[in-house]
Amino acid sequence: MATETHKGTVWITGASSGIGRALALRLARDGWKVAASARSAGELDALAAEAPGHVIAFPLDVTDMKRTREVHADIEERLGPLDMAVLAAGTYTRDGAFDFSATNAQKMISVNLQGACNTLEPVLETMMRRRRGKIAITASVAGYNGLPGGATYGATKAALNNLCEAMKPEAERHNVSLSIINPGFVETPLTAKNDFPMPFIISSNEAADHIARGLEADRYEIIFPWKMKLAIKFLHALPATIRFAITRRLVRE
Repeated sequence: MATETHKGTVWITGASSGIGRALALRLARDGWKVAASARSAGELDALAAEAPGHVIAFPLDVTDMKRTREVHADIEERLGPLDMAVLAAGTYTRDGAFDFSATNAQKMISVNLQGACNTLEPVLETMMRRRRGKIAITASVAGYNGLPGGATYGATKAALNNLCEAMKPEAERHNVSLSIINPGFVETPLTAKNDFPMPFIISSNEAADHIARGLEADRYEIIFPWKMKLAIKFLHALPATIRFAITRRLVRE
């Protein structure tokens, strides 16, 4: 794999499939040394084989707080201090008032929110101490509005947006940059489960291109595609009565 001059070392969680996988390969092509984490060791090995020497597999379940700290330490010992981390591990199960389950909600919260926090703690701690680094947290445009069928998923993504926004001014005091990634519909194993139209859907490779450019430009919010950005932000700006008039049309029994 041809690369440019070494740009630094990046840790990507959720790297075995979807956006995380595509981003790992994109950043490796751009000259980054990529530490790739996910639960599936086999899929990580297949990913590393596509970019030998540039992508290194570090299997991890981000819901395990202790193990996440251990993997972070292992990465820094083997590859050196991290320059950037992209927290992209996530899961999705459709839920809402008709089929709400606290058990299913807990699974999504454990991966999407607590998993991000488990990874964020050691990364933020070391970068703040060194007074350098960049962290990007993958949320979703679903975090802007409560949409039927995406109750818990959207709640976890809204929480990540709030978390990142709250921490950004403090992190900047120590020269650590925080970004939030808010994709629209992207072709991934998660969206493949959807049985409804997904407007403006793009490929994982296109998503990776948007993210790579946003990270390079040090943008706070990396939101794409632009048509979904306009639609979701317009919906968010509407009065509640009008928003509900629109979202009621999305209800399915």
